[in-house]
Amino acid sequence: MHGPHHHHDHPHHHDHDHPHDHGHGHHHHPAGPGHNGPAGRAVQWQTPHRPGEPDPAPAPRPADLDLVEAAFVEGFARAPDATSFLRLAGIAFVGEDAAGRRLHLLRVEAEDVVDVGSVAPLLGGGGMRYDPLPAQLTSRRRRLGFVYQDGPETRRLGFAEARALRDRSDASTLDLTGGDP
Repeated sequence: MHGPHHHHDHPHHHDHDHPHDHGHGHHHHPAGPGHNGPAGRAVQWQTPHRPGEPDPAPAPRPADLDLVEAAFVEGFARAPDATSFLRLAGIAFVGEDAAGRRLHLLRVEAEDVVDVGSVAPLLGGGGMRYDPLPAQLTSRRRRLGFVYQDGPETRRLGFAEARALRDRSDASTLDLTGGDP
């Protein structure tokens, strides 16, 4: 006779929604669209692909950028050829910002920063309170900066800002009057 699991050769389908345990500790629920999450809720955002358009490059996440920046600081400090290291990292010696200004790289600064104290405003705004931090609350970080000449002034850029400059390193003149050839 036909038990809970029977097999025979005929053209109709037997649905598989009968009460029994599959032995893997969970219940089966109807799957929503995509079968990868709760019905009615998006579980992953995907950029739509349009024919004829290139796939968009994923934007780096801030955490990833922090790791890349930390690796840059460590590698740059040990690099026997700083100029080549900068080129490999995609740092422009002469860069152009979004406003079209030409910036000329002067130096790379990497500094260790240790926070050992805290200030807080007093109630009523009459002053500030200073407290040294206990050892477990001190924090250490490295700060990286790229100092560029911007006309008559210098400008310090972060790692992401320096990498975002358009490379115009073939330029060889620096105009201090405000215009760039």
